[in-house]
Amino acid sequence: MICEHGNMLSRSRLVFIVFYVTAVLIATVHLRTASSRIFYRYRMAKVSRRDVSEHLRRTQLELESLISPKAVSEHIPSGSQPE
Repeated sequence: MICEHGNMLSRSRLVFIVFYVTAVLIATVHLRTASSRIFYRYRMAKVSRRDVSEHLRRTQLELESLISPKAVSEHIPSGSQPE
C-alpha cells in the first residue's frame, strides 16, 4: 500500500512539474514577444523623430537661404534702382 501511495505521489509531482515548466515556457515566450514589440515601437519612434528633425533642418536652411541678404541681392537685377 505504501508503494502505491508513493507511486501516486510521484505521478502528481510529475504532472505538477510538467504544468509548471509549460507555464514558465509560455510566460517566457509572452515576455520575449512583448519585449520585441516594445523595442520595435521604440525604434520606429526614434527613426520617425530623426526623419522629422532632418526635415526641419532642411526647411530651416531653405528659409534662411530665402531670407539672407545675399539671396535677396541675387534676385535683384544689378543696375536697378530701389523705388
